[in-house]
Amino acid sequence: MRRSDERARLPLRKSLLGRLLTVSVLVASCSVAATAWLAVQTTSGAIRQEQGQNLSSDAKIYNTLQGYAATHPGWEGVEDTVRELARQSQRRIALTTQDRRPIFDSSAGTPAAAPLPPQASAVVDPLSVDTVLVPDAALAGADRVDPRAVGPFLLPAKERTYLRQATARSVECLNRVGIAADVVQSPSGRPRIQFVSNDTDRSMERTCLPDESGAPTATEKKALRALNQLADACLKRQGRTGVKLNLDLSWDRGYGQEAADMGQPTARPASEAAVRKAKAAEQQAAAAAGRLPEARGSGYDRAIASCVGSARREQLTDYVAAPALLFIDDPGAVSVPGFDLSPANTARIVGVTALVLALTVGASVIAGARLVRPLHALTGAAQRMRDGLDSAPVPVGSDNEIGRLAATFNDMATHRARLEEQRKVMVSDVAHELRTPLSNIRGWLEAAQDGLADPDPAFVSSLLEEAVQLQHIIDDLQDLGAADVGALRLHLEPVRVDDLLGQVAAAHQGLAETAGVTLAVSALAPGTPCPGHGEGPAPLDADPVRLRQAVSNLVSNAVRHTPPGGRVTLRSYVTDSGDEVAVEVSDTGSGIPADDVPHVFDRFWRAEKSRSRSTGGSGLGLAIVLKLAEAHGGTASVVSAEGQGSVFTLWLPAAPGGGAEREVGSGAERDAGGGEETTARP
Repeated sequence: MRRSDERARLPLRKSLLGRLLTVSVLVASCSVAATAWLAVQTTSGAIRQEQGQNLSSDAKIYNTLQGYAATHPGWEGVEDTVRELARQSQRRIALTTQDRRPIFDSSAGTPAAAPLPPQASAVVDPLSVDTVLVPDAALAGADRVDPRAVGPFLLPAKERTYLRQATARSVECLNRVGIAADVVQSPSGRPRIQFVSNDTDRSMERTCLPDESGAPTATEKKALRALNQLADACLKRQGRTGVKLNLDLSWDRGYGQEAADMGQPTARPASEAAVRKAKAAEQQAAAAAGRLPEARGSGYDRAIASCVGSARREQLTDYVAAPALLFIDDPGAVSVPGFDLSPANTARIVGVTALVLALTVGASVIAGARLVRPLHALTGAAQRMRDGLDSAPVPVGSDNEIGRLAATFNDMATHRARLEEQRKVMVSDVAHELRTPLSNIRGWLEAAQDGLADPDPAFVSSLLEEAVQLQHIIDDLQDLGAADVGALRLHLEPVRVDDLLGQVAAAHQGLAETAGVTLAVSALAPGTPCPGHGEGPAPLDADPVRLRQAVSNLVSNAVRHTPPGGRVTLRSYVTDSGDEVAVEVSDTGSGIPADDVPHVFDRFWRAEKSRSRSTGGSGLGLAIVLKLAEAHGGTASVVSAEGQGSVFTLWLPAAPGGGAEREVGSGAERDAGGGEETTARP
């Protein structure tokens, strides 16, 4: 229509071409910017590395000097350490106070020594470890104090010897009982036991660990007492009560808490019963004295941790070296100016950027035009289809995404046209099928009203026959409609297919005898293979009513198209793969022409082109058979030769299981009686 053809084009900012151009320009701009940034950063990084400002490769120097500061009260005597580090790293190493007064410079005395850089490489402070420079800085704890800074907690030789001997005896005992352990010495000189495996026998450990092994020595008690006083003074200034610190600098949070819960390496009790008894006694004593534990939140613990950290730094101040600035540089290096662009280089970069953007925009315009052209054709075809006009096939270009989209659109248009034609034919067929019984009923009733027919039993029987035929057509249409919208319910239960085939054969025996046709069920002995197929009997979970309906439709159709003296045979078997059950209905009837075989499962299809009811049937039976087979998770097929008969086969999945109800297309599952109600699509 002209309304569709004359529709205004989209503005460039909303079109695909405009968006493609925008994205291309953005990508090009980001690429140029990223390249320039990377070049600047790479150059600057190289310069910083030459100036010694990149300290990632010099962590060993920092860590060594940090350890020296943690174990010495001053920087006196650091010269030998700095010279050795400078010799190993081939770097210039200098230490100054925080006001840049020299402590020691490895290049001191060199005539060509350059002045120190304006910015220090790092600050060496054992009471504030730089966690970025030292990978193992996490061991310093939350207060960032170097673990090598122990100060007054450093044990004298006598106490070290005593603890080392006691620990060695414990390790020897543990090794005798089969527990692997080693002696590890902490920076303070206190030895501790390190187990090789975490999965050890706790009871055997207690037999080898003396009760006094975790008790602090006299030196540690004195230092811990001083630290506790400093921490309590800090807490008192905040209006909080003091705490009792353990040897590992943890504290008792309240009533009834064991030191082991705080991480203190104290002695392990002899038995769990003793622990419970001690706890009970402590609780009773507190209750008798009216002392209840104070509820302490996380804010209290944070205040304690802050005070303990500041008290520890205050206690260690006299035992560690003062903070110093660390400078690392190449020997004899001179100051290198920062990276700067000259006007010529700036103009060159701007020119290259503009050229890249121009090429990008040009390529985007060409690619966008080729991309949008077939999309415009698809849009026009879709609009013509919406307006009810016949749409010519869209030209299919090269084999790419757009070409495949055009091919798929053409297939969709063809399928839509075919469905529209089928819809029109179906409406005509439904009207025809309903018109015949209604016309008969109306004719008989008008004849009775005019007095031309008496409402005798024959009259009523004729009306009933037409009403039954009408109801049959409506029921078939209802079944097909339910299957189409996903509301066809299946009550699955174990079914013996041979028994079901016998029931269907018995129900149609009278019809077969009237038609002069032999109706039989092909019985297979247990374990006897069917020629060319698997073995029987066939195990199957199915809805017996719906399966009987499908087989009955096939049997009645076979009897109807088999001449007198012919034969209709029913049989079932399991396929060779074992995952399908086949239910066959074969006849020796007239067969189906090869051109009509693809349409036998279409709705309202009949071999009689005259649409005569002389042979019966509404033309919906085989369509219902296919839908019922698909609802069970299978399908239906036919093999026929004109004049030689036909073989209709239901292919159903051979799946074990209990009874269930399946609703086609619903997708819901719920309990139904003793079994499971499931739903599935046909």
